[in-house]
Amino acid sequence: MQAVIATGGKQYRVAVGDELDVELLTAGDDGTVTLTPTLIVGDDGEVSATPDALDSAAVTATVLDETRGPKLTVFMYRNKTGYRRKTGHRQRHSRIRIDAIDV
Repeated sequence: MQAVIATGGKQYRVAVGDELDVELLTAGDDGTVTLTPTLIVGDDGEVSATPDALDSAAVTATVLDETRGPKLTVFMYRNKTGYRRKTGHRQRHSRIRIDAIDV
């Protein structure tokens, strides 16, 4: 069974057992998180994409780790004024494992 989920402004195609890095998620006390914005669910050639079928669909995942992504350099420059600013940013990510896809 596969599903397409949306989290952090991005869409991911997932199956049970997949591990992926998504933008930072806050997990419950037991370390699980439920991803409810499910866009499509497919199982052996049958695809469910109607809003009625997807209202009850949920993807359950376990948060394994929290990491930081690569450093992005931001350089601001204005011509002929001597204005230069160099800053950096590292996005925080959560590594999750998909445990169940409920339809």
